[in-house]
Parts: sequence; C-alpha cells; structure tokens
Amino acid sequence: MSNVDRWLLPDGVDEVLPEQAQVVEHLRRQLLDLYHIWGYDLVIPPMVEFTESLLSGSGLDLDLMTFRITDQLSGRLMGIRADITPQTARMDAHSLRRQGPSRLCYAGTVLHTRPRGPLESRTPISIGVELFGEAALSADIEVIELFLLTLKASGVNQVHLDLGHVDIFRGLLAESNLSEASESQLFELLQRKASAELRDWINLNISDPKLGGWLNALPKLAGSIEVLIAAKKALKGAPIAVIQAINELGKTADAIAKAGVSIHIDLGELPGYHYHTGIVFAGYVQGYGKALGNGGRYDHVGEAFGRARPATGFAFDLKSLVSQGLRSESIVVGIFVPYTSDAACHHQVAVLRSQGNRVVQGFQDQIVDLVELKCDRQLIKVDGQYVIKDIT
Repeated sequence: MSNVDRWLLPDGVDEVLPEQAQVVEHLRRQLLDLYHIWGYDLVIPPMVEFTESLLSGSGLDLDLMTFRITDQLSGRLMGIRADITPQTARMDAHSLRRQGPSRLCYAGTVLHTRPRGPLESRTPISIGVELFGEAALSADIEVIELFLLTLKASGVNQVHLDLGHVDIFRGLLAESNLSEASESQLFELLQRKASAELRDWINLNISDPKLGGWLNALPKLAGSIEVLIAAKKALKGAPIAVIQAINELGKTADAIAKAGVSIHIDLGELPGYHYHTGIVFAGYVQGYGKALGNGGRYDHVGEAFGRARPATGFAFDLKSLVSQGLRSESIVVGIFVPYTSDAACHHQVAVLRSQGNRVVQGFQDQIVDLVELKCDRQLIKVDGQYVIKDIT
C-alpha cells in the first residue's frame, strides 16, 4: 500500500473537520437541551451489543445494515449498532423499568454496512427521542411537535411534513387471508404507485370486490389534509381500524397545523410497514432528495425484552441537519498569547479562559500562523500591563 493510500477512508465513511465539527457539536448540544426541557432524559447506549438484543424486533432491513463481530471474551456474536432505537427499547424494558411514560433522548454515531442511498454516509450521527409507555394520540402529537421544533432549531425552513398511518393498509388486509408472499407483492406495488400493475394484481388475487376497490383507491389518496375527506368516501364500509386511523390522521394534522408547515398525507405510503404500528411521519425540504428525519409509532419492539410497551419517536442524522440548515454561526476566534514565562501573563490567560474566551498560547520558537490558529487578537504587554489588541 502506498503512502497516499494509507490516508484513504472507506467508501461512505466520512470525517468531520474543525469548522463543521464546531457547528455539528453546537447543534447537538442545543437539540439535547431542547429535548431536556421537554422532559426527555439523555441516555448513552453502547456502540456494540449482542445481536440477540440489538436486532430484536427491528426487521430485516436493520439486520442487513448491521456489521457483526465476535466477542473475544464470550465467543458470542455482537453487532455494531446501525440504529439506536432498539437500544432505547431495551433500556426502557430492562434497565429502567419505569411504570409511567418514559421519555428518552440520545445522540451518537451509528454504522451501516452499506449507505442507505447514493452519496449517503455510512456513519451518520443519529439524534432523536423515544417516548415509551403512552398509547394515546397525544403522545404521537407531542413527538411530531418536537420533531418540527428540531427542524426549526436547526435552521431548516419551508419544511414539508409527510403523514401516514400503517393501520390503514394493515386494517384492510386483516381478513384477506393473503399469504406473506402475496402481501409483500401488494405492498411493493403500492409503494411504486404502479396503478395499472396494481389493478391487474388485484383482479388476479383479490376475490372480494369491496376490498379490491379499497386497495385500488389507496395510491390516489395522497395530497393535503383535504384528502382525508376523500378517503372516508373511498373507504366507506372498511374495517373500523381503518376509519379510526383516518380519524387519527385528521386530529394529528389539526393539532400541528399551527406549526406553519406544509402537510402532505399519503395513505398508500408505508415507510417501515413491517416495523411501525400506527402513525408514521417524515420531514422533507425542497432540493434534498431524501427525508431529513423520520419517525412513528412502534408498539411491539419491547416484546423481545419481556415488556412490550407503546412507543413512538423519531431520529435525524445530525450532519444532514447541519448541511440543510441556514445556521449563521461563525467560527469562534480567539486571542493569541506569544510564548513567555511571565507568571502575570499566565494569570491573565487563566482569567480570560474563565470568562469563556478562546486563548491559544504559543510555544518557544513557534512559527505563528494566526489564520491557522483562528486568532484575531493578541495579548501583549504595554507599559507593564497585559492588554488585548486587535490584529491588523
């Protein structure tokens, strides 16, 4: 391997250099403080866990995204986390065991075996919240409100919020007796919104004309909040779970309308269908080809830990938030102090740092580059006193 090759990073693995790192870290602290004042407690899950717990109830997608290693102490298989949500579910079910609602938040790097999309990082910094132990719709609304506040705090404007509900599709199929393979085929056609192929598939596989009509209607039930009125007409007579899901979407949209975001409802869009159990949501901005963040309800993930509790939450990639935000933070510049052994100077440096100033002390015989050191002032001695002077 050549000397040049030694510095290459794997595809999709990126580093964060000082200028961006300062902005990323500032936003991380700001968001965790936001979650704190909403009552969410910070947790720091481990980077690796035994795969039995790390992947429990998380679905095939996460399984494929997870790197595996062998624990040299126990010989058991461990996984490097690709998502923090299952870890918080384990902590809620086993480590904390709170009786009432439990609000948790987190921020940490995750690792993916492959990027989720073109040019995406395999080492996103995941930040988010999880609310366990409350099944009421008010919990979903709280989490979505906090989701939107996260985008606002990140400087992301003109947000488009996508809302969906997996119980609509699930409720329609509850008594269809479709095989798992057939259900997967139907799901795939719905996600592609392949109306002609969907109609042909339904004609071949669905004998109930009412169910066939409802399923054919789903791809068309997308748009603003008014689409829910059309949905109640198109799905008239559908199972009660479907009607309840439509009503929940309406109440949720009404509750968050004051946030001033564009709301888009799509009854045929089913992100995380095999994982989520209720309302699902995602945030988009114009010109960015994927969701900035997403979330939803997932009530069964705790079953593997012996304590299934209602749960809802969301997650963002912190680096993506920074890339799309309109944050105007400038790099904090400091005060340069040339090398000296003067005790009075060292005392003054300590005072300046205690006041929150960035102070960079020089070394003996150092070649000084003030731009590289990010300093625009200098501490110098004038008439026996140390004073700060701007560097011109």
